Amino acid sequence: MDIGIIGAGVAGLAAANVLGKQGHRVSVYEGAPFLGGQASTFDVGGGRLEKGYHHLFTTDTAIIELMDELGLGSRLKWIESKVGFFYNYKIHRLVTPVDLLKFTEISFIDRVRLGLVTLYLKRYKDWRKLEKYTAAEWIRKYAGKGVYDVVWGPLLRGKFGGQYDKVGMPWFWGKIQTRFASRGKGIKGMQKESLGYPIGSFDEIFDALSERIKENGGSINLSTPVRQVIVEDGIAKGLEIDNGAGVVEKKNFDYILSTTPSYIFPRLVHELPDDYVKKLNDVDYLAAVLVILVMDRPFTDIYWLNIADRSIPFVGLIEQTNFVEPALYGGNHVLYISNYLGEDNPHFAMEPDDLLEEYIPHLKKINPLFEKSWIKDWHYHKVAAAQPIIGTNYSERIPEHRTPIRNLYLANTTQIYPEDRGTNYSIRMGNEVASLIMEDMER
Repeated sequence: MDIGIIGAGVAGLAAANVLGKQGHRVSVYEGAPFLGGQASTFDVGGGRLEKGYHHLFTTDTAIIELMDELGLGSRLKWIESKVGFFYNYKIHRLVTPVDLLKFTEISFIDRVRLGLVTLYLKRYKDWRKLEKYTAAEWIRKYAGKGVYDVVWGPLLRGKFGGQYDKVGMPWFWGKIQTRFASRGKGIKGMQKESLGYPIGSFDEIFDALSERIKENGGSINLSTPVRQVIVEDGIAKGLEIDNGAGVVEKKNFDYILSTTPSYIFPRLVHELPDDYVKKLNDVDYLAAVLVILVMDRPFTDIYWLNIADRSIPFVGLIEQTNFVEPALYGGNHVLYISNYLGEDNPHFAMEPDDLLEEYIPHLKKINPLFEKSWIKDWHYHKVAAAQPIIGTNYSERIPEHRTPIRNLYLANTTQIYPEDRGTNYSIRMGNEVASLIMEDMER
């Protein structure tokens, strides 16, 4: 069969790989000039760095298996991570039970509740019973006001802005599950978290995946946006492709998979029924806005620093070179300043130079020794539709992969549930949707 795939991100490439291995002719179309979507990379000091920070958890079996299939298993390294929490002008470590007991920003009773609730969520498996709660509502009820006000509430507000109180509890449950799964078992396991990273960047995976797709007779077409899905009598028949210089070309396909964000999909498919479009429009997105500093020295000794002080206008600091060696980036030290913003946030539209200047005084709050002269180079990336905001009872409203248009399928981050979006889950979803397409071929 001839199969057209819209998007050369993780899900699209994974699906193309599965379908190509089964002998189908796959054509992937991507409007951007690069592979990988939100996990795409750029050059820093002669090495490749993700535009948005990425790592793997020990439970990320889909991408681990894919790396083994592509002969890249030896490139995946498991590294003990260092996690911190910034509150009240101090960096706190909140990993081990001893760290928790030392965290005097909340009362002793609240520290006990924080530990017990975290362990409870780690062991809790029936996430469907949590769907009726927002994360804010559940945390206040079971962890208490003190824990919510100091620890988890500021992180929710930082991550989701003015929509923090809409986020369903399964999102928070999923975060606890993945974090603790990477810490192992027992008391000793609670003290260490191992995270994975493909030395050489995620770009190696996408390049190898692209080559495998081509070896199986497929094609990858970059800088080639799709203008419209052609539908006749309720059946997807092909794609209108912009192949450059404003020339639109029609391509016929037996099956079509789109990996576009939900709000883009109806622009490509005008024949979608109203009830399906309503499901697509039911989810809002936040953009990831990232300022990446390339420095001559470390900023802290911590890899992942959550910012719970909401007077600081960013949500996290991820110091890549406290996770992997600076030698990967020409000896430079790399720090992501992370933010998730809606279009109504003034920082969303701020010019990159102005945003950096806005951030610098706040960086000095975290490390008073920091000077702008430490910065050798810096980069700015804005990733649209990076974080979907998934509300309560979402399993009742999630858009189906099989769309109402016959032979047309959708796979995007709003359909990764109850887990949050991530590279591993996008690969898993791409594999699953490829299987759905082949099941429908058999019928």
